[in-house]
Amino acid sequence: MATKDSSQIRVVATNRKAQHDYTIEDTIEAGIVLIGSEIKSIRAGRANLRDGYAAIEDGEVWLHNVHIAPYDPASRYGHEPRRKRKLLLHRREIARLDRRVQEKGYTLVPLRLYLRGNLAKVELALARGRRQYDKRAAIAEREAHRRAERAIREREQEIGS
Repeated sequence: MATKDSSQIRVVATNRKAQHDYTIEDTIEAGIVLIGSEIKSIRAGRANLRDGYAAIEDGEVWLHNVHIAPYDPASRYGHEPRRKRKLLLHRREIARLDRRVQEKGYTLVPLRLYLRGNLAKVELALARGRRQYDKRAAIAEREAHRRAERAIREREQEIGS
């Protein structure tokens, strides 16, 4: 008999740079294998996904270079902040991701780290790296969209007045 809603999500860390550096093709949710001091640190909101990536090694998915700060009360029994952590996915999902990653230019990038109920989850993105001119085009498109929205709002205010 669970008293907490297990669908409740609390985002701990997001990788905003990933949206800029990559074109996101697909996303998937994965569980993370953690030790006690890591989950306590995540619950305290002390995680960073900025340079993180995932790799498939021997049929398992591993999260690399994600920084989870040491939990101070667990000083002697603490963890290494940037150790690689195993991700939990179904075999079929791993095989599908492996096929896509083998294609040229695809990589697995963590988008956000969150708590769903008591479990830590990571949202992985199957992404293709952007070139510099692609980034500039995306920024120009976003700015044009903002200008259009602003013009529509101003026009609606003129009509309403």
